[in-house]
Amino acid sequence: MGPSSDLLPPPSGQGRVAVGAVIVAAGSGTRMGGVDKIFALLAARPLLSHTLSAFEDAPAVERVVLVLAEADLERGQSLVRQGGFAKVAAVCAGGPRRQDSVRLGLAALGPCEWVAVHDGARPLVTGALIAAGLEAARETGAAVPANALADTVKEAGPDGLVRRTLDRGRLWAVQTPQVFRYDLLMRAHREVTQEVTDDAAMVEALGVPVKLFPGSRRNIKVTTPEDLALAAALLASG
Repeated sequence: MGPSSDLLPPPSGQGRVAVGAVIVAAGSGTRMGGVDKIFALLAARPLLSHTLSAFEDAPAVERVVLVLAEADLERGQSLVRQGGFAKVAAVCAGGPRRQDSVRLGLAALGPCEWVAVHDGARPLVTGALIAAGLEAARETGAAVPANALADTVKEAGPDGLVRRTLDRGRLWAVQTPQVFRYDLLMRAHREVTQEVTDDAAMVEALGVPVKLFPGSRRNIKVTTPEDLALAAALLASG
Protein backbone atom coordinates (compact mmCIF):
# COMPACT_ATOMS: atom_id res chain seq x y z
CA MET A 1 0.00 0.00 0.00
CA GLY A 2 1.35 3.43 -0.92
CA PRO A 3 1.43 6.68 0.99
CA SER A 4 -1.83 8.17 2.19
CA SER A 5 -3.45 10.73 -0.10
CA ASP A 6 -5.15 12.36 2.91
CA LEU A 7 -2.02 14.28 3.86
CA LEU A 8 0.34 16.42 1.82
CA PRO A 9 0.97 15.77 -1.90
CA PRO A 10 3.22 12.75 -2.58
CA PRO A 11 6.98 13.30 -3.00
CA SER A 12 6.74 13.20 -6.79
CA GLY A 13 5.01 16.56 -6.62
CA GLN A 14 7.59 18.17 -4.37
CA GLY A 15 11.08 19.43 -4.93
CA ARG A 16 14.15 17.61 -3.76
CA VAL A 17 14.85 18.31 -0.09
CA ALA A 18 18.12 18.29 1.81
CA VAL A 19 17.05 16.23 4.83
CA GLY A 20 14.16 13.82 5.20
CA ALA A 21 13.19 11.37 7.91
CA VAL A 22 11.52 7.98 8.00
CA ILE A 23 9.81 7.14 11.30
CA VAL A 24 9.30 3.38 11.55
CA ALA A 25 6.49 2.18 13.80
CA ALA A 26 5.07 -0.85 11.99
CA GLY A 27 5.95 -3.48 14.59
CA SER A 28 3.44 -5.62 16.45
CA GLY A 29 4.40 -4.56 19.98
CA THR A 30 3.87 -8.05 21.38
CA ARG A 31 5.75 -7.31 24.62
CA MET A 32 3.32 -4.58 25.65
CA GLY A 33 0.66 -7.02 26.80
CA GLY A 34 -1.74 -6.31 23.96
CA VAL A 35 -1.38 -2.51 24.18
CA ASP A 36 -0.34 -0.72 20.98
CA LYS A 37 2.77 0.96 22.36
CA ILE A 38 3.01 3.77 19.82
CA PHE A 39 -0.45 5.02 20.77
CA ALA A 40 -0.06 4.40 24.50
CA LEU A 41 -0.40 7.59 26.52
CA LEU A 42 2.83 9.18 27.66
CA ALA A 43 2.42 12.40 29.64
CA ALA A 44 -1.18 12.63 28.38
CA ARG A 45 -0.16 12.36 24.71
CA PRO A 46 0.24 9.34 22.43
CA LEU A 47 3.83 8.10 22.56
CA LEU A 48 4.17 8.54 18.80
CA SER A 49 3.22 12.20 19.12
CA HIS A 50 6.36 12.84 21.18
CA THR A 51 8.52 11.20 18.51
CA LEU A 52 6.96 13.18 15.68
CA SER A 53 7.26 16.43 17.63
CA ALA A 54 11.05 16.08 17.81
CA PHE A 55 11.33 15.85 14.02
CA GLU A 56 8.69 18.52 13.44
CA ASP A 57 10.75 20.90 15.58
CA ALA A 58 14.15 19.94 14.09
CA PRO A 59 15.15 22.86 11.82
CA ALA A 60 17.15 20.74 9.38
CA VAL A 61 14.40 18.17 8.73
CA GLU A 62 12.13 19.19 5.85
CA ARG A 63 9.99 16.13 5.16
CA VAL A 64 8.87 13.17 7.27
CA VAL A 65 7.28 9.85 6.33
CA LEU A 66 5.56 7.76 8.98
CA VAL A 67 5.48 3.98 8.45
CA LEU A 68 2.82 2.05 10.35
CA ALA A 69 1.16 -1.35 10.38
CA GLU A 70 -1.68 -1.32 7.87
CA ALA A 71 -4.24 -1.67 10.67
CA ASP A 72 -2.90 1.56 12.23
CA LEU A 73 -2.96 3.77 9.12
CA GLU A 74 -6.23 5.54 9.79
CA ARG A 75 -5.35 6.11 13.44
CA GLY A 76 -1.92 7.41 12.44
CA GLN A 77 -3.36 9.79 9.84
CA SER A 78 -5.74 11.16 12.46
CA LEU A 79 -2.87 11.68 14.92
CA VAL A 80 -0.88 13.58 12.29
CA ARG A 81 -3.80 15.84 11.44
CA GLN A 82 -4.81 16.52 15.02
CA GLY A 83 -1.19 17.11 16.07
CA GLY A 84 -0.57 19.58 13.25
CA PHE A 85 2.55 17.77 12.07
CA ALA A 86 3.02 19.75 8.88
CA LYS A 87 6.27 18.04 7.88
CA VAL A 88 4.63 14.61 7.60
CA ALA A 89 4.21 14.19 3.86
CA ALA A 90 2.90 10.64 3.93
CA VAL A 91 1.72 7.85 6.19
CA CYS A 92 2.31 4.47 4.57
CA ALA A 93 2.00 0.81 5.43
CA GLY A 94 5.08 -1.17 6.38
CA GLY A 95 6.23 -4.61 5.30
CA PRO A 96 6.83 -7.96 7.00
CA ARG A 97 10.35 -7.06 8.18
CA ARG A 98 11.68 -3.83 9.62
CA GLN A 99 13.95 -3.34 6.60
CA ASP A 100 10.94 -3.76 4.31
CA SER A 101 9.16 -1.02 6.24
CA VAL A 102 12.16 1.29 5.92
CA ARG A 103 12.42 0.59 2.19
CA LEU A 104 8.74 1.47 1.71
CA GLY A 105 9.25 4.62 3.77
CA LEU A 106 12.22 5.65 1.65
CA ALA A 107 10.17 5.22 -1.51
CA ALA A 108 7.38 7.37 -0.07
CA LEU A 109 9.88 9.98 1.09
CA GLY A 110 11.38 10.50 -2.34
CA PRO A 111 14.90 11.66 -3.21
CA CYS A 112 16.78 13.83 -0.76
CA GLU A 113 20.40 14.34 0.20
CA TRP A 114 20.26 12.90 3.71
CA VAL A 115 17.76 10.70 5.51
CA ALA A 116 17.35 9.96 9.21
CA VAL A 117 15.73 6.63 10.08
CA HIS A 118 14.20 6.53 13.55
CA ASP A 119 12.23 4.08 15.66
CA GLY A 120 8.78 5.47 16.39
CA ALA A 121 9.00 3.84 19.82
CA ARG A 122 11.89 6.13 20.89
CA PRO A 123 9.84 9.15 22.04
CA LEU A 124 12.63 10.95 23.91
CA VAL A 125 14.76 11.69 20.85
CA THR A 126 15.89 15.31 20.73
CA GLY A 127 16.67 17.85 18.07
CA ALA A 128 20.25 17.95 19.34
CA LEU A 129 20.65 14.20 18.69
CA ILE A 130 19.22 14.56 15.19
CA ALA A 131 21.61 17.42 14.45
CA ALA A 132 24.57 15.45 15.85
CA GLY A 133 23.73 12.57 13.53
CA LEU A 134 23.61 14.81 10.47
CA GLU A 135 26.99 16.28 11.38
CA ALA A 136 28.61 12.88 12.05
CA ALA A 137 27.27 11.37 8.82
CA ARG A 138 29.19 13.89 6.72
CA GLU A 139 32.41 11.98 7.43
CA THR A 140 31.51 8.68 5.73
CA GLY A 141 27.91 9.06 4.57
CA ALA A 142 26.56 6.96 7.45
CA ALA A 143 26.36 7.55 11.21
CA VAL A 144 24.57 5.95 14.16
CA PRO A 145 24.19 7.01 17.81
CA ALA A 146 25.66 4.59 20.31
CA ASN A 147 26.43 4.24 24.01
CA ALA A 148 29.33 2.32 25.50
CA LEU A 149 28.18 -0.77 27.36
CA ALA A 150 28.35 -0.53 31.13
CA ASP A 151 27.54 -4.18 31.89
CA THR A 152 29.78 -7.19 31.43
CA VAL A 153 28.65 -9.11 28.33
CA LYS A 154 28.94 -12.89 28.01
CA GLU A 155 28.36 -15.16 25.03
CA ALA A 156 26.49 -18.36 25.79
CA GLY A 157 25.45 -21.42 23.84
CA PRO A 158 21.93 -22.86 23.41
CA ASP A 159 22.49 -24.79 26.65
CA GLY A 160 22.81 -21.57 28.61
CA LEU A 161 26.46 -22.18 29.46
CA VAL A 162 28.91 -19.31 29.08
CA ARG A 163 31.33 -19.74 26.23
CA ARG A 164 33.31 -16.55 26.67
CA THR A 165 33.28 -13.07 28.15
CA LEU A 166 33.38 -10.35 25.50
CA ASP A 167 35.56 -7.25 25.68
CA ARG A 168 32.96 -4.59 26.47
CA GLY A 169 35.47 -1.88 25.66
CA ARG A 170 34.84 -2.62 21.99
CA LEU A 171 31.06 -3.04 22.23
CA TRP A 172 28.42 -0.37 21.75
CA ALA A 173 24.65 -0.29 22.17
CA VAL A 174 23.24 1.32 19.03
CA GLN A 175 20.18 3.57 18.88
CA THR A 176 18.34 5.65 16.32
CA PRO A 177 18.12 8.09 14.54
CA GLN A 178 20.58 6.58 12.09
CA VAL A 179 21.59 9.05 9.38
CA PHE A 180 22.68 8.21 5.83
CA ARG A 181 23.12 9.69 2.41
CA TYR A 182 19.82 8.88 0.77
CA ASP A 183 21.40 7.32 -2.33
CA LEU A 184 23.68 5.15 -0.18
CA LEU A 185 20.82 3.79 1.90
CA MET A 186 18.71 3.15 -1.20
CA ARG A 187 21.61 1.19 -2.69
CA ALA A 188 21.91 -0.84 0.51
CA HIS A 189 18.22 -1.72 0.41
CA ARG A 190 18.54 -2.82 -3.21
CA GLU A 191 21.63 -4.96 -2.75
CA VAL A 192 21.35 -6.42 0.76
CA THR A 193 18.58 -9.00 1.05
CA GLN A 194 19.47 -10.92 4.20
CA GLU A 195 17.54 -10.00 7.33
CA VAL A 196 19.21 -7.38 9.51
CA THR A 197 18.26 -5.58 12.71
CA ASP A 198 19.15 -2.06 11.62
CA ASP A 199 19.97 -0.05 8.52
CA ALA A 200 23.59 0.40 9.52
CA ALA A 201 24.15 -3.35 9.12
CA MET A 202 23.03 -3.09 5.50
CA VAL A 203 25.44 -0.27 4.81
CA GLU A 204 28.23 -2.18 6.57
CA ALA A 205 27.52 -5.14 4.24
CA LEU A 206 28.41 -2.86 1.32
CA GLY A 207 31.83 -2.23 2.88
CA VAL A 208 31.02 1.39 3.73
CA PRO A 209 32.31 2.56 7.14
CA VAL A 210 29.69 3.70 9.63
CA LYS A 211 30.57 6.47 12.07
CA LEU A 212 29.48 6.20 15.71
CA PHE A 213 28.46 9.35 17.53
CA PRO A 214 27.39 9.73 21.18
CA GLY A 215 23.86 8.54 21.86
CA SER A 216 21.70 9.47 24.84
CA ARG A 217 20.85 7.33 27.87
CA ARG A 218 17.43 8.99 27.82
CA ASN A 219 16.75 7.91 24.23
CA ILE A 220 15.19 4.61 25.27
CA LYS A 221 13.10 2.33 23.08
CA VAL A 222 9.72 1.53 24.61
CA THR A 223 9.02 -2.19 24.24
CA THR A 224 7.50 -3.13 27.62
CA PRO A 225 5.15 -1.50 30.15
CA GLU A 226 8.19 -0.93 32.36
CA ASP A 227 9.86 1.04 29.56
CA LEU A 228 6.76 3.21 29.24
CA ALA A 229 6.87 3.97 32.97
CA LEU A 230 10.57 4.84 32.69
CA ALA A 231 9.93 7.15 29.74
CA ALA A 232 7.23 8.91 31.77
CA ALA A 233 9.63 9.34 34.67
CA LEU A 234 12.34 10.72 32.38
CA LEU A 235 9.90 13.21 30.86
CA ALA A 236 8.75 14.28 34.31
CA SER A 237 12.37 14.86 35.33
CA GLY A 238 12.84 17.30 32.48
